[in-house]
Amino acid sequence: MGKRIVIVGPAYPLRGGLSTYDERLCKGFNDAGHNCSILSFSLQYPNFLFPGKTQFSTDLAPENISIDTAVNSVNPLNWLSVGTKYKKLAPDLMVFRYWMPFMAPSLGTIARLAQKNKHTRMVAIADNIYPHEKHFYDKPCTNYFVNSMHGFVTMSQSVLHDLQVLVPDKPSKYVPHPMYDNFGMGLDKQSAKKQLGLDPDTGYLLFFGFIRQYKGLDLLLKSFAASGLQNQNIKLLIAGEYYEDSAPYKSLIKELNLENAVVERNDFIPNSEVAAYFSASDMVVQTYHSATQSGVTQIAYHFNKPMLVTDVGGLAETVPDGEVGFVCAKDTQVIAKALRRFYDEKLEDTFSKQAELYKRKFSWDHIMNGLMEVAGL
Repeated sequence: MGKRIVIVGPAYPLRGGLSTYDERLCKGFNDAGHNCSILSFSLQYPNFLFPGKTQFSTDLAPENISIDTAVNSVNPLNWLSVGTKYKKLAPDLMVFRYWMPFMAPSLGTIARLAQKNKHTRMVAIADNIYPHEKHFYDKPCTNYFVNSMHGFVTMSQSVLHDLQVLVPDKPSKYVPHPMYDNFGMGLDKQSAKKQLGLDPDTGYLLFFGFIRQYKGLDLLLKSFAASGLQNQNIKLLIAGEYYEDSAPYKSLIKELNLENAVVERNDFIPNSEVAAYFSASDMVVQTYHSATQSGVTQIAYHFNKPMLVTDVGGLAETVPDGEVGFVCAKDTQVIAKALRRFYDEKLEDTFSKQAELYKRKFSWDHIMNGLMEVAGL
């Protein structure tokens, strides 16, 4: 018999990877015979705290998904109201997305109130336990949230370890990040380049997603310059919005003489354009300084794209070195050598075929079953 499930996290009209994930997970639960909806934010971040240009999507609303845009992240009276509402609604399961301590007071309070009905189970998908950018309030806020949950699913072993140290007495389970399969079919490379206004005779390495220090765009720029590929009609395609000052990156591009070897598309990339960017690229490159897991990896898998990742956090857990791409140390020369090898040995087709086989491991069924398991349902 199907369960009544509520996913608590960002959803349309909010934009970004978390919204995309929550909507796809909701669809998965509904397709499996459950009655699933999303409890999202009426106010996710105050504008002065949001680093991007806008929090809202320009895409169409997802079909056949019920979204309650009710949570105000900074209003305690709202938390009491929403928690009381869901206590009365009494779903069987509430799945909370936890990605930063700023959200802990609102989400933890709602969970504490809702479970007073003695029926609803509270579990979290913990993207991170501690964030990439540290704050003094991280530990107390995180403690407040995790102690309101009955169980946890993580998408990297490193987060699972952090969690088991923090709450060793609560059930937790590692399940790899599922593959994003909701961006439509891939395009042939030339059609994608034409759609994006790119040179049809140039090869492109793709850096995709919002730009923050921990994502290592600086390391990629230095490695690309050291590879010499800019002299072989290969360019970097940087597709994503700056979530910090762009000036240091612009200066680095100039310093490395890469002005003619970098193509920047620095607006937020809507879901409707994702297929074109991945289809136009030869390889997806993630030279992160730190990481837990990455949704970009799972988009790359959907489009059967080779990948280069640094050996940090959970990135190497889902990209087998030498099979679907390269796992590299955070070293400019090591990354540069791997980039050259990719083109010198013409590895794109080989890696792409392996990605098509390997991605079968990343089913949404696994994450849904994991959530049910730690919830005891």
